[in-house]
Amino acid sequence: MRRWLLGALAAALPLPAAAAPPEAASVTASVTAAVAAKGETVPVGTAAADAADDPAIWRNPRRPARSLIVATDKKAGLYLYGLEGKVRDFSPDGRLNNVDLIGMGRRGVIVVASDRNDEAAARLRLYRLDTRREKLVPLGTVPGGVGEAYGVCLTRAGAALHAFSVLKDGTVAQVRVRLGQGRPKGRIVRQLKLATQTEGCVVDPRNHTLYVGEEDRGIWAFDARARGSRRGRLVAAADGAQLVADVEGLALAPRGRRGGWLIASSQGDNAYALFRLPGLKPAGRFRIAAGALGATEETDGIAFHPGSFGPDYPAGLFVAQDGDNAPAAQNFKLVSWADVLAAVKPAR
Repeated sequence: MRRWLLGALAAALPLPAAAAPPEAASVTASVTAAVAAKGETVPVGTAAADAADDPAIWRNPRRPARSLIVATDKKAGLYLYGLEGKVRDFSPDGRLNNVDLIGMGRRGVIVVASDRNDEAAARLRLYRLDTRREKLVPLGTVPGGVGEAYGVCLTRAGAALHAFSVLKDGTVAQVRVRLGQGRPKGRIVRQLKLATQTEGCVVDPRNHTLYVGEEDRGIWAFDARARGSRRGRLVAAADGAQLVADVEGLALAPRGRRGGWLIASSQGDNAYALFRLPGLKPAGRFRIAAGALGATEETDGIAFHPGSFGPDYPAGLFVAQDGDNAPAAQNFKLVSWADVLAAVKPAR
């Protein structure tokens, strides 16, 4: 969300009464490295508006260069892009804000988007990603909570699919989704609550941690298990140095059993903040600067996937929404993770 809208919201709402005392890492201002995008998508179809929002990545394990990116036009629907940036498919399902995807074994690759067409009744809209035909196959919708849908992230609990439906008012509904032969069914198994506007989220399945971005305050950690504690911890404050509000998209770059980085869109200064896992120690920052392609500004959603995606992305792919792609409409920029690590040199 853009900063000029948030001040009144933050001032009008109380802090979460149930939250544990904040435990944010102390941060000193650090150098922000610069990297250049190696690819970009075709602009979304909605021109002259804040429309492109959130990406998710599917890596083709057999032919990595044929991997796919799913991304939202939050005023029109859901796009499917190839790595060269061309549109493979589009589902005109209206106001889909955020998106995530996950492999579900025999059920295939499941895509879930937060559906805000009815601002009083959040929905989660599901698709199966036909990776061979490069198509989005609609499956239906399930309830996502009472209020306006905003963020979404996915995890597996054994064979079950769990979706975290993040509402604009700070509510996070954990939804167990049943995938059968017919339409999917969903049941809200618990709810979490933050005080002010939230959107970005990501789950670390290695230790069952859900990270949620409260836009004006920072990043919170919760137990992602359905029977886990509902009490969150503020693990990375929006301190104006390492992380500058608004806190927007979150992504996980895992390494080994516990390590890697949590990545956050530091929208307030057009940058991306790295936090070293598992302790969330600040580990550097970077921007996507102008090169052969343009820079990114006012990024909402981000995504990361490890592994090789071909010679341009040999050590992982990072995708970021570009909020100012003038004179064209907004789009998504593709960055080599090897370039990020070389520029930032975070602690390994």
